[in-house]
Amino acid sequence: MVTQESRNVDKHSVSGSVRSAADDRHPYDYYFRPGMPCRPAPPRAVVNSMWDTGRHDIAILGRRFRQVPVETDVTRLFADHLWQGDEPMDAVVRCFARIGAQRGREMLDRALDDGIDAVGGAPEELAALFERLDNPAIPYDPVRWEHGRQVWISSSYAAKLGMLVGDFYGTFVGDEVAAATGATGRFVSDPYRRFLESNTWFRNVTYRDAMDRFSPVFKDTVRVRLMHAQVRAGLRRSWGDDHFARHGNPISNATMMGAAVTFGLLPLAIDHTHGRRRSAEDFDAALYYWAYIAYIFGVAEELIPRTAVDALETADFMTATAGGPSEWTAVMADSATTAFADPTMAGAIKRALTAPLLGLMAYYVGEPLVRALLKTTPLHAVRLGIWPHVLGAVVSLNVHYCAALDRLPALDWRRRRKAANGDPFWRQYAAIATAMAARRGITGTPYDHHEATPGTAPGCPVR
Repeated sequence: MVTQESRNVDKHSVSGSVRSAADDRHPYDYYFRPGMPCRPAPPRAVVNSMWDTGRHDIAILGRRFRQVPVETDVTRLFADHLWQGDEPMDAVVRCFARIGAQRGREMLDRALDDGIDAVGGAPEELAALFERLDNPAIPYDPVRWEHGRQVWISSSYAAKLGMLVGDFYGTFVGDEVAAATGATGRFVSDPYRRFLESNTWFRNVTYRDAMDRFSPVFKDTVRVRLMHAQVRAGLRRSWGDDHFARHGNPISNATMMGAAVTFGLLPLAIDHTHGRRRSAEDFDAALYYWAYIAYIFGVAEELIPRTAVDALETADFMTATAGGPSEWTAVMADSATTAFADPTMAGAIKRALTAPLLGLMAYYVGEPLVRALLKTTPLHAVRLGIWPHVLGAVVSLNVHYCAALDRLPALDWRRRRKAANGDPFWRQYAAIATAMAARRGITGTPYDHHEATPGTAPGCPVR
Protein backbone atom coordinates (compact mmCIF):
# COMPACT_ATOMS: atom_id res chain seq x y z
CA MET A 1 0.00 0.00 0.00
CA VAL A 2 1.17 3.55 -0.68
CA THR A 3 1.93 5.38 2.54
CA GLN A 4 1.12 9.02 3.29
CA GLU A 5 4.83 9.75 3.02
CA SER A 6 5.12 8.21 -0.45
CA ARG A 7 2.00 10.08 -1.59
CA ASN A 8 3.69 13.37 -0.85
CA VAL A 9 6.93 12.59 -2.72
CA ASP A 10 7.45 14.72 -5.83
CA LYS A 11 3.75 14.93 -6.65
CA HIS A 12 3.98 18.00 -8.84
CA SER A 13 1.50 18.42 -11.64
CA VAL A 14 2.64 19.94 -14.92
CA SER A 15 1.40 23.29 -13.68
CA GLY A 16 3.70 23.02 -10.66
CA SER A 17 1.06 22.62 -7.95
CA VAL A 18 1.70 20.18 -5.10
CA ARG A 19 -0.80 17.95 -3.38
CA SER A 20 -1.27 19.00 0.21
CA ALA A 21 -1.22 16.43 2.99
CA ALA A 22 -4.68 17.72 3.85
CA ASP A 23 -5.98 17.08 0.31
CA ASP A 24 -9.26 15.17 0.59
CA ARG A 25 -8.96 13.34 -2.72
CA HIS A 26 -8.56 9.59 -2.88
CA PRO A 27 -5.08 8.53 -1.68
CA TYR A 28 -4.27 6.96 -5.07
CA ASP A 29 -5.24 10.08 -7.02
CA TYR A 30 -1.77 11.17 -8.13
CA TYR A 31 0.73 10.68 -10.96
CA PHE A 32 3.40 8.03 -10.60
CA ARG A 33 7.07 8.96 -10.32
CA PRO A 34 9.93 6.48 -10.83
CA GLY A 35 10.95 5.02 -7.50
CA MET A 36 7.47 5.15 -6.01
CA PRO A 37 5.88 1.88 -4.87
CA CYS A 38 3.20 0.69 -7.27
CA ARG A 39 -0.42 1.11 -6.30
CA PRO A 40 -2.48 -2.10 -6.35
CA ALA A 41 -4.98 -2.52 -9.16
CA PRO A 42 -8.42 -0.96 -8.57
CA PRO A 43 -10.89 -3.44 -6.98
CA ARG A 44 -12.79 -3.86 -10.24
CA ALA A 45 -9.68 -5.23 -12.04
CA VAL A 46 -10.06 -8.91 -11.23
CA VAL A 47 -9.62 -11.92 -13.51
CA ASN A 48 -12.84 -12.79 -15.34
CA SER A 49 -13.08 -16.08 -17.24
CA MET A 50 -15.39 -14.40 -19.77
CA TRP A 51 -12.26 -12.93 -21.37
CA ASP A 52 -10.45 -16.26 -21.54
CA THR A 53 -10.51 -17.20 -25.22
CA GLY A 54 -7.97 -19.96 -24.73
CA ARG A 55 -5.13 -17.54 -24.06
CA HIS A 56 -3.44 -20.11 -21.82
CA ASP A 57 -3.10 -22.43 -24.84
CA ILE A 58 -1.12 -19.83 -26.81
CA ALA A 59 2.66 -19.47 -26.78
CA ILE A 60 4.31 -16.56 -28.60
CA LEU A 61 8.00 -15.63 -28.45
CA GLY A 62 8.53 -18.26 -25.78
CA ARG A 63 5.87 -16.74 -23.52
CA ARG A 64 2.78 -18.72 -22.69
CA PHE A 65 -0.37 -16.83 -21.81
CA ARG A 66 -2.12 -17.86 -18.61
CA GLN A 67 -5.74 -17.93 -17.52
CA VAL A 68 -4.59 -16.08 -14.39
CA PRO A 69 -1.69 -13.83 -15.46
CA VAL A 70 1.53 -14.03 -13.48
CA GLU A 71 2.34 -10.85 -11.56
CA THR A 72 5.53 -9.20 -12.83
CA ASP A 73 7.15 -5.77 -12.65
CA VAL A 74 5.48 -5.00 -15.99
CA THR A 75 1.97 -5.94 -14.84
CA ARG A 76 2.42 -4.21 -11.47
CA LEU A 77 3.26 -0.95 -13.23
CA PHE A 78 0.31 -1.43 -15.57
CA ALA A 79 -2.03 -1.98 -12.60
CA ASP A 80 -0.63 1.17 -10.96
CA HIS A 81 -1.39 3.31 -14.01
CA LEU A 82 -5.05 2.32 -13.98
CA TRP A 83 -5.29 5.04 -11.32
CA GLN A 84 -3.96 7.89 -13.43
CA GLY A 85 -4.71 9.75 -16.61
CA ASP A 86 -2.48 11.71 -18.98
CA GLU A 87 -0.58 14.18 -16.76
CA PRO A 88 0.43 16.87 -19.28
CA MET A 89 -2.89 16.88 -21.16
CA ASP A 90 -4.94 16.74 -17.95
CA ALA A 91 -3.10 19.90 -16.92
CA VAL A 92 -3.93 21.51 -20.27
CA VAL A 93 -7.63 20.76 -19.74
CA ARG A 94 -7.50 22.47 -16.35
CA CYS A 95 -5.70 25.38 -18.00
CA PHE A 96 -8.41 25.67 -20.68
CA ALA A 97 -11.03 25.81 -17.93
CA ARG A 98 -9.16 28.81 -16.57
CA ILE A 99 -8.51 30.73 -19.81
CA GLY A 100 -11.54 29.58 -21.82
CA ALA A 101 -11.92 26.56 -24.10
CA GLN A 102 -12.06 28.57 -27.33
CA ARG A 103 -8.91 30.55 -26.55
CA GLY A 104 -7.15 27.40 -25.41
CA ARG A 105 -8.10 25.54 -28.60
CA GLU A 106 -6.80 28.40 -30.73
CA MET A 107 -3.47 28.30 -28.88
CA LEU A 108 -3.25 24.53 -29.22
CA ASP A 109 -3.94 24.65 -32.96
CA ARG A 110 -1.41 27.45 -33.46
CA ALA A 111 1.25 25.48 -31.59
CA LEU A 112 0.48 22.36 -33.60
CA ASP A 113 0.81 24.28 -36.86
CA ASP A 114 3.72 26.61 -36.12
CA GLY A 115 5.33 25.45 -32.88
CA ILE A 116 4.87 26.61 -29.30
CA ASP A 117 7.20 29.59 -29.83
CA ALA A 118 4.59 31.04 -32.20
CA VAL A 119 2.06 31.25 -29.36
CA GLY A 120 2.46 34.54 -27.56
CA GLY A 121 2.02 34.21 -23.80
CA ALA A 122 1.57 30.45 -23.95
CA PRO A 123 0.39 29.08 -20.58
CA GLU A 124 2.90 26.97 -18.66
CA GLU A 125 0.74 23.86 -19.07
CA LEU A 126 0.62 24.17 -22.86
CA ALA A 127 4.36 24.84 -23.04
CA ALA A 128 5.02 21.73 -20.94
CA LEU A 129 2.88 19.61 -23.26
CA PHE A 130 4.76 20.78 -26.34
CA GLU A 131 8.11 20.30 -24.64
CA ARG A 132 7.20 16.59 -24.52
CA LEU A 133 5.81 16.54 -28.04
CA ASP A 134 8.76 18.38 -29.59
CA ASN A 135 11.39 16.48 -27.57
CA PRO A 136 9.87 13.01 -27.17
CA ALA A 137 11.17 10.77 -24.41
CA ILE A 138 10.58 7.87 -26.80
CA PRO A 139 12.89 8.94 -29.66
CA TYR A 140 11.24 9.07 -33.06
CA ASP A 141 13.21 7.04 -35.59
CA PRO A 142 11.36 7.52 -38.91
CA VAL A 143 13.16 4.59 -40.58
CA ARG A 144 12.36 2.21 -37.74
CA TRP A 145 8.80 3.52 -37.50
CA GLU A 146 8.30 3.02 -41.24
CA HIS A 147 9.58 -0.55 -41.01
CA GLY A 148 7.14 -1.27 -38.19
CA ARG A 149 4.31 0.28 -40.19
CA GLN A 150 5.02 -1.99 -43.14
CA VAL A 151 5.28 -5.09 -40.95
CA TRP A 152 2.00 -4.28 -39.23
CA ILE A 153 0.16 -3.57 -42.48
CA SER A 154 1.45 -6.88 -43.86
CA SER A 155 -0.78 -8.75 -41.39
CA SER A 156 -3.57 -10.73 -43.00
CA TYR A 157 -7.07 -9.36 -43.52
CA ALA A 158 -8.38 -11.97 -41.07
CA ALA A 159 -5.90 -10.82 -38.42
CA LYS A 160 -6.93 -7.17 -38.80
CA LEU A 161 -10.57 -8.20 -38.59
CA GLY A 162 -9.80 -10.08 -35.37
CA MET A 163 -8.20 -6.95 -33.96
CA LEU A 164 -11.29 -4.93 -34.91
CA VAL A 165 -13.59 -7.46 -33.23
CA GLY A 166 -11.42 -7.48 -30.10
CA ASP A 167 -11.46 -3.68 -29.97
CA PHE A 168 -15.24 -3.66 -30.44
CA TYR A 169 -15.77 -5.94 -27.43
CA GLY A 170 -13.26 -4.01 -25.35
CA THR A 171 -15.24 -0.85 -26.13
CA PHE A 172 -18.74 -2.22 -25.59
CA VAL A 173 -18.18 -4.82 -22.84
CA GLY A 174 -14.90 -4.11 -21.01
CA ASP A 175 -15.62 -2.29 -17.77
CA GLU A 176 -13.50 0.85 -18.09
CA VAL A 177 -13.94 1.68 -21.76
CA ALA A 178 -17.61 0.72 -21.96
CA ALA A 179 -18.42 2.90 -18.95
CA ALA A 180 -16.57 5.92 -20.36
CA THR A 181 -17.94 5.45 -23.87
CA GLY A 182 -21.48 4.85 -22.66
CA ALA A 183 -21.54 7.78 -20.27
CA THR A 184 -20.58 10.24 -22.98
CA GLY A 185 -23.70 9.21 -24.89
CA ARG A 186 -22.02 9.51 -28.29
CA PHE A 187 -22.68 5.95 -29.42
CA VAL A 188 -26.37 6.56 -28.77
CA SER A 189 -26.84 10.22 -29.73
CA ASP A 190 -24.18 10.67 -32.43
CA PRO A 191 -22.96 7.24 -33.55
CA TYR A 192 -22.15 8.10 -37.16
CA ARG A 193 -19.85 10.98 -36.27
CA ARG A 194 -18.15 8.80 -33.65
CA PHE A 195 -17.76 5.99 -36.19
CA LEU A 196 -16.35 8.42 -38.74
CA GLU A 197 -13.87 9.93 -36.28
CA SER A 198 -12.54 6.58 -35.09
CA ASN A 199 -12.15 4.96 -38.49
CA THR A 200 -10.65 8.08 -40.06
CA TRP A 201 -8.00 8.27 -37.34
CA PHE A 202 -7.16 4.57 -37.66
CA ARG A 203 -6.78 4.91 -41.42
CA ASN A 204 -4.65 8.02 -41.15
CA VAL A 205 -2.11 6.63 -38.69
CA THR A 206 -1.31 3.92 -41.24
CA TYR A 207 -0.01 6.47 -43.78
CA ARG A 208 3.69 6.94 -44.33
CA ASP A 209 5.15 9.81 -42.24
CA ALA A 210 1.93 10.03 -40.20
CA MET A 211 3.87 10.68 -36.98
CA ASP A 212 6.18 13.35 -38.37
CA ARG A 213 5.84 16.30 -36.01
CA PHE A 214 4.01 18.66 -38.40
CA SER A 215 1.94 16.10 -40.29
CA PRO A 216 -1.87 16.53 -40.21
CA VAL A 217 -2.17 13.06 -38.63
CA PHE A 218 0.18 13.96 -35.77
CA LYS A 219 -1.93 17.05 -35.10
CA ASP A 220 -5.18 15.09 -35.11
CA THR A 221 -3.67 12.54 -32.73
CA VAL A 222 -3.00 15.34 -30.25
CA ARG A 223 -6.57 16.62 -30.73
CA VAL A 224 -7.99 13.16 -29.99
CA ARG A 225 -5.71 13.05 -26.94
CA LEU A 226 -7.25 16.34 -25.79
CA MET A 227 -10.75 14.89 -26.24
CA HIS A 228 -9.84 11.94 -24.05
CA ALA A 229 -8.57 14.26 -21.33
CA GLN A 230 -11.72 16.39 -21.57
CA VAL A 231 -13.91 13.31 -21.16
CA ARG A 232 -11.76 12.07 -18.28
CA ALA A 233 -12.14 15.41 -16.48
CA GLY A 234 -15.91 15.40 -17.00
CA LEU A 235 -16.32 11.82 -15.81
CA ARG A 236 -14.16 12.35 -12.74
CA ARG A 237 -16.30 15.36 -11.89
CA SER A 238 -19.63 13.62 -12.49
CA TRP A 239 -18.76 10.20 -11.03
CA GLY A 240 -16.83 11.36 -7.97
CA ASP A 241 -14.40 9.57 -5.68
CA ASP A 242 -16.63 6.58 -4.91
CA HIS A 243 -16.47 5.46 -8.51
CA PHE A 244 -12.75 6.27 -8.68
CA ALA A 245 -12.08 4.17 -5.58
CA ARG A 246 -13.48 1.07 -7.26
CA HIS A 247 -12.66 1.59 -10.93
CA GLY A 248 -9.63 3.88 -11.06
CA ASN A 249 -9.35 6.69 -13.58
CA PRO A 250 -11.68 6.70 -16.59
CA ILE A 251 -9.70 6.41 -19.84
CA SER A 252 -6.65 5.56 -17.74
CA ASN A 253 -3.07 5.75 -18.92
CA ALA A 254 -2.81 1.98 -18.56
CA THR A 255 -5.81 1.28 -20.75
CA MET A 256 -4.51 3.62 -23.44
CA MET A 257 -1.24 1.68 -23.43
CA GLY A 258 -3.06 -1.64 -23.40
CA ALA A 259 -5.11 -0.56 -26.40
CA ALA A 260 -1.96 0.39 -28.31
CA VAL A 261 -0.42 -3.00 -27.52
CA THR A 262 -3.47 -4.91 -28.70
CA PHE A 263 -3.75 -2.77 -31.84
CA GLY A 264 -0.07 -3.37 -32.53
CA LEU A 265 0.45 -7.01 -31.65
CA LEU A 266 -2.93 -8.74 -31.92
CA PRO A 267 -2.87 -8.91 -35.75
CA LEU A 268 0.59 -10.50 -35.70
CA ALA A 269 -0.45 -12.82 -32.86
CA ILE A 270 -3.52 -14.01 -34.78
CA ASP A 271 -1.40 -14.72 -37.84
CA HIS A 272 1.22 -16.47 -35.71
CA THR A 273 -1.25 -18.76 -33.93
CA HIS A 274 -2.90 -19.72 -37.23
CA GLY A 275 0.36 -20.95 -38.73
CA ARG A 276 1.87 -17.81 -40.26
CA ARG A 277 4.90 -17.60 -38.02
CA ARG A 278 6.02 -14.07 -37.25
CA SER A 279 9.54 -13.45 -36.00
CA ALA A 280 10.54 -11.68 -32.79
CA GLU A 281 11.88 -8.90 -35.02
CA ASP A 282 8.43 -8.52 -36.64
CA PHE A 283 6.74 -8.28 -33.24
CA ASP A 284 9.27 -5.72 -31.99
CA ALA A 285 8.92 -3.66 -35.18
CA ALA A 286 5.13 -3.54 -34.90
CA LEU A 287 5.44 -2.67 -31.21
CA TYR A 288 7.69 0.32 -31.94
CA TYR A 289 5.26 1.56 -34.60
CA TRP A 290 2.38 1.59 -32.10
CA ALA A 291 4.47 2.50 -29.04
CA TYR A 292 5.47 5.81 -30.59
CA ILE A 293 1.84 6.51 -31.51
CA ALA A 294 0.95 5.69 -27.88
CA TYR A 295 3.50 8.20 -26.60
CA ILE A 296 2.07 10.98 -28.75
CA PHE A 297 -1.35 9.84 -27.58
CA GLY A 298 -0.35 10.51 -23.97
CA VAL A 299 1.01 7.29 -22.51
CA ALA A 300 3.66 7.90 -19.83
CA GLU A 301 7.18 6.99 -20.87
CA GLU A 302 7.73 4.50 -18.04
CA LEU A 303 4.68 2.47 -19.07
CA ILE A 304 5.66 1.90 -22.69
CA PRO A 305 7.08 -1.62 -23.19
CA ARG A 306 10.48 -1.79 -24.85
CA THR A 307 10.10 -5.34 -26.11
CA ALA A 308 7.23 -7.36 -27.53
CA VAL A 309 7.59 -9.91 -24.72
CA ASP A 310 6.90 -7.20 -22.13
CA ALA A 311 4.05 -5.90 -24.27
CA LEU A 312 2.46 -9.36 -24.38
CA GLU A 313 2.53 -9.47 -20.57
CA THR A 314 0.66 -6.17 -20.57
CA ALA A 315 -1.92 -7.47 -23.07
CA ASP A 316 -2.44 -10.68 -21.09
CA PHE A 317 -3.08 -8.79 -17.84
CA MET A 318 -5.31 -6.17 -19.46
CA THR A 319 -7.47 -8.74 -21.24
CA ALA A 320 -7.86 -11.04 -18.23
CA THR A 321 -8.94 -8.16 -15.98
CA ALA A 322 -11.05 -6.17 -18.47
CA GLY A 323 -14.19 -6.94 -16.48
CA GLY A 324 -17.68 -5.89 -17.43
CA PRO A 325 -20.22 -5.80 -18.81
CA SER A 326 -20.53 -2.21 -17.68
CA GLU A 327 -23.89 -0.76 -16.70
CA TRP A 328 -23.63 1.12 -20.01
CA THR A 329 -23.15 -2.00 -22.13
CA ALA A 330 -26.88 -2.65 -22.32
CA VAL A 331 -27.61 1.00 -23.16
CA MET A 332 -25.25 0.96 -26.14
CA ALA A 333 -26.08 -2.56 -27.31
CA ASP A 334 -29.84 -2.00 -27.06
CA SER A 335 -29.54 1.23 -29.05
CA ALA A 336 -27.52 -0.51 -31.78
CA THR A 337 -29.96 -3.41 -32.15
CA THR A 338 -33.40 -1.76 -32.07
CA ALA A 339 -33.90 -2.64 -35.74
CA PHE A 340 -34.06 -6.33 -34.76
CA ALA A 341 -36.90 -5.96 -32.26
CA ASP A 342 -39.65 -6.58 -34.85
CA PRO A 343 -41.87 -9.36 -33.36
CA THR A 344 -43.09 -10.55 -36.77
CA MET A 345 -41.71 -13.36 -38.88
CA ALA A 346 -39.75 -10.79 -40.87
CA GLY A 347 -38.03 -9.76 -37.64
CA ALA A 348 -37.24 -13.38 -36.79
CA ILE A 349 -35.61 -13.81 -40.20
CA LYS A 350 -33.56 -10.65 -39.72
CA ARG A 351 -32.34 -11.90 -36.34
CA ALA A 352 -31.44 -15.31 -37.75
CA LEU A 353 -29.42 -13.66 -40.51
CA THR A 354 -27.10 -12.16 -37.89
CA ALA A 355 -25.84 -15.64 -36.95
CA PRO A 356 -22.85 -15.61 -39.35
CA LEU A 357 -21.61 -12.25 -38.06
CA LEU A 358 -22.09 -13.28 -34.44
CA GLY A 359 -20.43 -16.61 -35.18
CA LEU A 360 -17.40 -14.82 -36.59
CA MET A 361 -17.21 -12.68 -33.47
CA ALA A 362 -17.51 -15.76 -31.28
CA TYR A 363 -14.63 -17.39 -33.14
CA TYR A 364 -12.35 -14.49 -32.28
CA VAL A 365 -13.45 -13.61 -28.73
CA GLY A 366 -15.49 -16.59 -27.50
CA GLU A 367 -19.23 -17.10 -27.16
CA PRO A 368 -19.39 -15.90 -23.49
CA LEU A 369 -18.37 -12.40 -24.56
CA VAL A 370 -20.90 -12.40 -27.39
CA ARG A 371 -23.65 -13.44 -24.99
CA ALA A 372 -22.59 -10.79 -22.47
CA LEU A 373 -22.97 -8.12 -25.15
CA LEU A 374 -26.32 -9.37 -26.43
CA LYS A 375 -27.92 -10.30 -23.09
CA THR A 376 -30.50 -7.49 -23.09
CA THR A 377 -30.95 -7.16 -26.86
CA PRO A 378 -33.36 -8.74 -29.35
CA LEU A 379 -30.41 -10.90 -30.51
CA HIS A 380 -29.86 -12.62 -27.16
CA ALA A 381 -31.34 -15.93 -28.31
CA VAL A 382 -29.74 -16.16 -31.77
CA ARG A 383 -28.17 -19.59 -32.20
CA LEU A 384 -24.65 -19.55 -33.54
CA GLY A 385 -24.75 -23.14 -34.77
CA ILE A 386 -21.74 -24.13 -36.86
CA TRP A 387 -20.86 -20.58 -37.88
CA PRO A 388 -17.89 -20.15 -35.49
CA HIS A 389 -16.33 -23.32 -36.94
CA VAL A 390 -17.09 -22.46 -40.57
CA LEU A 391 -15.81 -18.91 -40.33
CA GLY A 392 -12.84 -20.02 -38.25
CA ALA A 393 -11.86 -22.21 -41.20
CA VAL A 394 -12.13 -19.18 -43.49
CA VAL A 395 -9.86 -17.22 -41.14
CA SER A 396 -7.29 -20.02 -41.22
CA LEU A 397 -7.48 -20.20 -45.01
CA ASN A 398 -6.79 -16.48 -45.34
CA VAL A 399 -3.82 -16.65 -42.96
CA HIS A 400 -2.34 -19.71 -44.69
CA TYR A 401 -2.68 -17.97 -48.06
CA CYS A 402 -0.63 -15.04 -46.71
CA ALA A 403 1.90 -17.48 -45.24
CA ALA A 404 2.31 -19.09 -48.67
CA LEU A 405 2.93 -15.67 -50.24
CA ASP A 406 5.61 -14.99 -47.61
CA ARG A 407 7.65 -17.85 -49.03
CA LEU A 408 7.79 -16.27 -52.48
CA PRO A 409 10.64 -13.94 -53.50
CA ALA A 410 10.50 -10.16 -53.05
CA LEU A 411 8.71 -10.16 -49.67
CA ASP A 412 10.07 -6.72 -48.75
CA TRP A 413 8.92 -5.26 -52.06
CA ARG A 414 5.40 -6.63 -51.56
CA ARG A 415 5.26 -5.18 -48.07
CA ARG A 416 6.28 -1.76 -49.35
CA ARG A 417 3.75 -1.95 -52.17
CA LYS A 418 0.89 -2.97 -49.86
CA ALA A 419 1.69 -0.12 -47.47
CA ALA A 420 2.27 2.54 -50.13
CA ASN A 421 -1.08 4.23 -49.50
CA GLY A 422 -1.79 3.29 -45.92
CA ASP A 423 -3.46 0.10 -44.78
CA PRO A 424 -6.00 -1.25 -47.32
CA PHE A 425 -8.06 -2.73 -44.47
CA TRP A 426 -8.51 0.62 -42.71
CA ARG A 427 -9.00 2.49 -45.98
CA GLN A 428 -11.97 0.23 -46.60
CA TYR A 429 -13.54 0.77 -43.19
CA ALA A 430 -12.93 4.51 -43.29
CA ALA A 431 -14.65 4.66 -46.69
CA ILE A 432 -17.68 2.88 -45.22
CA ALA A 433 -17.76 5.26 -42.25
CA THR A 434 -17.41 8.29 -44.52
CA ALA A 435 -20.29 7.16 -46.74
CA MET A 436 -22.58 6.40 -43.78
CA ALA A 437 -21.83 9.77 -42.18
CA ALA A 438 -22.22 11.69 -45.45
CA ARG A 439 -25.74 10.32 -45.92
CA ARG A 440 -26.60 12.06 -42.65
CA GLY A 441 -24.90 15.31 -43.55
CA ILE A 442 -21.84 14.65 -41.39
CA THR A 443 -18.46 15.55 -42.87
CA GLY A 444 -15.04 16.26 -41.46
CA THR A 445 -13.37 15.24 -38.22
CA PRO A 446 -12.47 18.34 -36.16
CA TYR A 447 -12.21 16.26 -32.95
CA ASP A 448 -13.74 19.05 -30.87
CA HIS A 449 -16.93 17.43 -29.58
CA HIS A 450 -16.00 17.58 -25.88
CA GLU A 451 -15.07 21.23 -25.39
CA ALA A 452 -17.75 21.64 -22.68
CA THR A 453 -17.43 18.17 -21.13
CA PRO A 454 -14.90 19.05 -18.37
CA GLY A 455 -17.53 21.30 -16.77
CA THR A 456 -20.12 18.52 -16.42
CA ALA A 457 -22.16 18.94 -13.25
CA PRO A 458 -21.49 16.38 -10.51
CA GLY A 459 -23.96 13.54 -10.53
CA CYS A 460 -24.97 13.95 -14.17
CA PRO A 461 -23.91 11.81 -17.12
CA VAL A 462 -21.76 13.46 -19.75
CA ARG A 463 -23.59 14.43 -22.93
